Amino acid sequence: MSLIPSRFFGRRTNIFDPFSLDIWDPFQDFPFGSEFAAETAAFANTRIDWKETPEAHVFKADLPGLKKEEVKVEIEEGRVLQISGERRKEEEKKEETWHRIERSSGKFLRRFRLPENARVDQVNASMENGVLTVTVPTVEVKQPLVKTVEISG
Repeated sequence: MSLIPSRFFGRRTNIFDPFSLDIWDPFQDFPFGSEFAAETAAFANTRIDWKETPEAHVFKADLPGLKKEEVKVEIEEGRVLQISGERRKEEEKKEETWHRIERSSGKFLRRFRLPENARVDQVNASMENGVLTVTVPTVEVKQPLVKTVEISG
């Protein structure tokens, strides 16, 4: 459930999640009617689920019609997971008549700041039936040792 209703800026996010890096698009509601607006829509509409199990952080993205070669998964400096790619428009041929184009095309990019318990050196990604699954194993984070100091005087 979203903490901010979708009517605010047309996006859903959790303002209390320090790991969320949803990028706000200031031009999202402008009526450009151009390829820029279509690319922005594809960018904003890529939905990704993130769950944490005792063994790993698991990200799942529905990317129907994309091949694994069209998707890029990267770990950036600062423990940031970046998932990006591009869905290309189908080429229009002279002998074809298009009646409707509803599937989105364009580039997409999502970024997530990973918590301290993520093992960024052991990330795995797989794609099956249009679903990208990125698994980031976790490690137990040791709590800092707290030593009580006696106060003299």
